[in-house]
Amino acid sequence: MFEAVVKIGLKEGISDPEGATTMKSLHLLGFDTVKDVRTQKIFLIRMDEKDEKTVRKKIDEMCQKLLTNPVIHRYEVEIRKVD
Repeated sequence: MFEAVVKIGLKEGISDPEGATTMKSLHLLGFDTVKDVRTQKIFLIRMDEKDEKTVRKKIDEMCQKLLTNPVIHRYEVEIRKVD
């Protein structure tokens, strides 16, 4: 069994309204040293596959077909073996 941690965020240059609103709120609360806030989604996906290479290939396919919009999103994947 493998667990994949998939982190999905907006590409550089794509506006992040939720991050911008959060940063403004942090400034209003006195956290003036905050210079940027970007949001991300994290998916934890467990798969019963025989090897990490197969997991990575299938996770990449999931990201391209459903989890991301390749025009605006970037993603990174961490895979680990679990019991």
